[in-house]
Amino acid sequence: MARSGTRPEAAPASVRAASKESVLGAIAGGRDTIAAIATAPGRGAIALVRMSGAAAEHIAGRLVLPWPTAPRVATLATIRDPESGAVVDRALVTRFERGRSFTGEPMVEISTHGGPVSSALVLAAAVAAGARQAMPGEFTRRAVINGKLTLAQGEAIGDVIDATSRSAHRLALDALDGGLVRRVLALRDALLDVEALIAYDIDFPEEDDGPVAPERIARSAAAAGELLDALIATAPAGELVRDGALVVLAGLPNAGKSSLFNALLGDARALVTPIPGTTRDAIEAVIDAPGWPLRLVDTAGLRESTDTIERLGIEVSERYLSRAQVVLACGERAADIAATIARIAATSSAPIIGVLTKADLGEADGSPETEQFVRVSAETGAGLSALLARVEQTLAAAFTVAAPDIPVVTRARHLAALRVASAEMRDFSERWASGELPAPVIAVHLRAAISALEELVGVVDTEDVLDRVFRSFCVGK
Repeated sequence: MARSGTRPEAAPASVRAASKESVLGAIAGGRDTIAAIATAPGRGAIALVRMSGAAAEHIAGRLVLPWPTAPRVATLATIRDPESGAVVDRALVTRFERGRSFTGEPMVEISTHGGPVSSALVLAAAVAAGARQAMPGEFTRRAVINGKLTLAQGEAIGDVIDATSRSAHRLALDALDGGLVRRVLALRDALLDVEALIAYDIDFPEEDDGPVAPERIARSAAAAGELLDALIATAPAGELVRDGALVVLAGLPNAGKSSLFNALLGDARALVTPIPGTTRDAIEAVIDAPGWPLRLVDTAGLRESTDTIERLGIEVSERYLSRAQVVLACGERAADIAATIARIAATSSAPIIGVLTKADLGEADGSPETEQFVRVSAETGAGLSALLARVEQTLAAAFTVAAPDIPVVTRARHLAALRVASAEMRDFSERWASGELPAPVIAVHLRAAISALEELVGVVDTEDVLDRVFRSFCVGK
């Protein structure tokens, strides 16, 4: 901010001298500058307009007064329309030098007042000065192209933004930190070592201690294959984190399922009445539990019925049960829970947790048949925390990651690449063990596995891969 009684410092001469023609020349030379509003639309305190590209400072110099003299330091400035000179906003402006910005290019970020007007006017002024509006994900795409991020880290940024649970957010941050990239690159290095052993054996069979022992190559390939399979084994846990674990509340009519559903949510989402058969369709909601997001589903009471509408509701319940990761068998008495478990045994193979839903009114004895169940009360809230803890323990036992240091695979693209690499390594090991083909021919499978891993992390940054990854990003990221 300028001192009192002094004239605000304008952009440096190199910036002020940049005419619209020179900016257009930079665009024509493939150095186009992109601009976008990087914050969500709507009412708010601050909105962010960002520009990136070779001409970012030239374009911003036509809008901003005073010009930020120091990089990476926010400066209060007036933003003017480049054509009319009209004041658009008073904003904080930060410039980033080439190589020290998010994209690796010269960048300018303008923090305007919030709301739909100020940021839109600043963006329009930037476009009028020579920038073009960015495509979805284009800032992150440039960061990948310029080597500031790997492709997998670029995807992780999208996952952080899209995370709807604490567990998904945590995994996305781990991926952004490079956990998956480091593991995949280590795997790639292991495969390159095997490839090098084969190449050495082919090119220098008589050097040093003689030919490389085939068993040594087989052991190295098998170890790499095991590491690949360990990564692939985390995919079910990753799917649960991304989509949520399906937890189905099942029971006879009037078993207290809807009351329990509402109590777990803390909100009256399901209609609760003492009339059997009230719930005619499944009702779904998500709880952000510490370990996993839980997709709770309240289903119609399980019983034989001639009512057409109720029968349709029961069929929906059975479809949910067939896909459940955990089933809560609800009942007021132990006999009701036993009947529910027997009813769903042919429909679901998921772990079943028995829940005495009316602990304040139902069975209170410590008989063996009730000790195995979780006692809850929707009226008092008793037992709800214990029930959620039991659900999380059940999921953790069913979806355990092999080792705590193994990153979890959450994206279909990553899983597909790992499966290709694993299949190629199996083919390599089988053919190497048989010895029926020459080593250079067998090594083709090894090279294919390496290529699959390289595509995963973006070592092979082909345009079609980048298009697939970043087309779903929000504009300004």
